Amino acid sequence: MNKNIDAEISSINSTAVVTFKATCLSDVEGIMSASNEIKEFISKNCPTRLIFDFAGVKFFSSQVLGLLLDIRATMQACDGEVVISAINPQLHRVFKITNLDKIFKFFPDKESAMTATGPQGTG
Repeated sequence: MNKNIDAEISSINSTAVVTFKATCLSDVEGIMSASNEIKEFISKNCPTRLIFDFAGVKFFSSQVLGLLLDIRATMQACDGEVVISAINPQLHRVFKITNLDKIFKFFPDKESAMTATGPQGTG
């Protein structure tokens, strides 16, 4: 009944992490289900940063870009930001081609995304 793309949401302080367990993210129903789950999490917890951890993901469909933009809009209600970690170079190219690399911050791994200062941080 509940089809999903194996996304796991965890939270540390005011940072939430969405970790994808699947190597291929292309199931439309699963992506919509994950999107709804993440939005529900945001509305209950209002994190200041949400990290999408793409470690291990080899392929995703264009719906995943839609999900990221949708979640980014939802996070603006919390004054929060969406960042991306551990994305492989081929998938990162998709962000460059679509100019989405200008609106998301990218980190080499989840740990560096968690320890980076937020947009107001002065380092």
